[in-house]
Formats: sequence, C-alpha cells, structure tokens
Amino acid sequence: MDTATHVVMGIAIGGLATLDPVVADTAVNTQSVLAAAIIGSQIPDIDTFLKLRNNAVYIRNHRGITHSIPAVLLWPVLVTALVTMFYPDSNMLHLWLWSFLAVFLHVFVDIFNAYGTQALRPFSAKWVALGTINTFDPIIFGLHVIGIILWICGTPPGPTFLCMYVIIIFYYILRYIMQQTVRSAVLKTITDADEIIIAPTMRFNQWRLAVISDDCFYVGRAFKRSITIFDKFQRVPVPETPLIKAAKNDRNISAFLSFSPIYRWEIVEYDDYFEVRFIDLRYRSNGHYPFVAIVQLDLDLEIISSYTGWIFSEEKLRKKLNIVVNQ
Repeated sequence: MDTATHVVMGIAIGGLATLDPVVADTAVNTQSVLAAAIIGSQIPDIDTFLKLRNNAVYIRNHRGITHSIPAVLLWPVLVTALVTMFYPDSNMLHLWLWSFLAVFLHVFVDIFNAYGTQALRPFSAKWVALGTINTFDPIIFGLHVIGIILWICGTPPGPTFLCMYVIIIFYYILRYIMQQTVRSAVLKTITDADEIIIAPTMRFNQWRLAVISDDCFYVGRAFKRSITIFDKFQRVPVPETPLIKAAKNDRNISAFLSFSPIYRWEIVEYDDYFEVRFIDLRYRSNGHYPFVAIVQLDLDLEIISSYTGWIFSEEKLRKKLNIVVNQ
C-alpha cells in the first residue's frame, strides 16, 4: 500500500490496541503502543531510501528483504527497543505484540497489490503479488480516515476500528470475487491464455490486463465482465546473442528482468551504437508503456549508458540517457 494508507493503518492499530486491558490500563501503555503501531506500520518501507542511490537498486530490493519473514520477526524487536527508550515504564510484551501486528499487517496487505513483495524470503525469492487491491485504495483509506475522525470525536477507538476491520475483510473478499470474475471473462475471450495478470486500478470496476498465450502477449482492460484488448504482440523469445548477453550484464537491465514477469523487447541498430529496450506490459497508460529498461552499447558491445524506471515520453528518456553518459 502507499505511505498514507500505512500511516492511517498504524493509527487504527493503535486505536484497536485499546481493546487490550493492559494497553488501556495506563496512559503510558496507550501512548507507547500507538507510537509503536505507527512506526511498525511504516518501518518495512525503510528501503524506499534506496531510490536515492539509483532505480536499479530500488527496483531489485524494494519490498524485498525488508518484507521477508526474518524482517517481520526483527522489526518489532527494534521498534519495541526504540519506543521503550522514550516510554521506559511501558509494558514491553504488549508493546512487542502490537508492533508485531503492525509490521505483519503492513507486509500482508502489500501482498494484495500488483507490485507485491518477496514475503516468502528466505525460502523463496518469488514475488507474491495477488493483484486484488490497488496500491492506493480510496475505500480502504477512506474507512480508516472515518474511523480516526470518529475517534477524535469521542467514539471508543477499540470497537470502532474492530468494526472497520471486519468491513475491510469483507471488502477484500469482494475484491477477490471480482478479480476471479474478470479472470473467467478473460479465459472466454483468450481461450489459449497461459498466464493472466490482473491488476486493480483506482476505479472500482476497472482492471488492467496483461495476458500470455502460446504465441502472443495481450494487453487490455476489464470493466466488470467486459474485456477490451488494446494491443497484441507476437511472443518472440529473447535471443541469446552476444549483444543481448552484454545488455543483460547492465545493472538496470538485470534489475528490470528480475522484477518484470511480462515484457517485450526491441533492438535498434544505429551507425555507431546499438540500443536494446525491454518494455513491461503491465502498466499501459494512455497508449504508452511507461515502465522500461534501456541500454545503449557501442559497436564493441561496451555499455555506453542505460536507464530503468518510469518514463512517460521519449524526450525525457533521452535526457535520462544523456545524463548517464555525462556522469
């Protein structure tokens, strides 16, 4: 989920914790658990700072080890130790329990996004992305905001957030049913589909589609049960040529390929250099595919420049590549 949603989730978990008699017993315990819940709901995303290094490092590592099983066990210990420094009289066991719930829920809800997490590490490096809930879901965020406002207005926070989370559980079930309905509609439209990637959007009834069949890639949208295919690409395997092998050695290309499950590729030969481009097919927007990885190599197959990330115009992409060259 997005940062704002994780913040309100932390506040909600802190309010929910007042159902715990130990937490509700003293102001110190209430305040310390609220602080721990807010920090715990944010701390797995500490790897966002990797973006300050470069996109390749960020793409390869974001929601990776910080969302893994060892991290889920470690973060609550660190959060408890940190909060106890400011609230030495707080109950450490209950502080740990509620910070653990905050961390666990952060990772758990991220699994339902299209981006996903490597939540199964160290047992598996596979990205777990169920794609039923958008990264920012206005309904989930709105329910949290309503709950917080009710708390400010004097409504008991424990029962309020308990009711809210019961509603959200049913909402998740509804979204899963909707996604499966879309999947059935896709299978009727593309009968030879091998893999179907269904991703939610900000609009309740609209979903992004990327489908792999025996011979083609399909990109489209679903509105309820209605399927619209925008683009169809022949499924051509990436050749194992010296050029491609050299391109894959680039950090931006390798990061992109480690993350993207469905993409097409292009090779353009210029007078004095080659350009290899990989294009993720999951994020079509206004006829454009903004998530790409591109590398330029000279005639000796030495890397000149490269880039991976979100680009919404060819002009901006060229500027990014020139910046890399100048560096």
